[in-house]
Amino acid sequence: MSSANTSQACEVTSMETHIDHAGIATDDATGLAEQYVDLFGADIAHEETLDGMAVVFLDFGNGYFELLEPVDTGGAIASYLDSNGPGIHHLAVATDDIEAALARAREMGIDCIDEEPRGGAWGHDVAFLHPKSTGGILLEFVEH
Repeated sequence: MSSANTSQACEVTSMETHIDHAGIATDDATGLAEQYVDLFGADIAHEETLDGMAVVFLDFGNGYFELLEPVDTGGAIASYLDSNGPGIHHLAVATDDIEAALARAREMGIDCIDEEPRGGAWGHDVAFLHPKSTGGILLEFVEH
């Protein structure tokens, strides 16, 4: 294969990405936030209720913990806690172009839970990738 063909075969659209946050399922977001503030010196950056969850973001300076507590019994986090108990629910990667990130995932054969971006916490656009296609980890794209 010539170098010109190799370059075309390996061409990938450039996107700015970085690790944004770890989503942590818990039965007590307030209590866990207090513990992490005391333990790590993190700041509470944002709190809201969204899609049946109390959401608390802790700022670590170079990324966040997103604490997710169910406020109703029918939501995704309530189901996750029932099945798995508390712990890391997902990892989020920030992107400057969520549409391109989803297109790239589809091109790679990754199963997208969200075919289109949707509104997420803090007013950001988000889209999730299925863990069966991503090494067993629920991944989230987030565009600020």
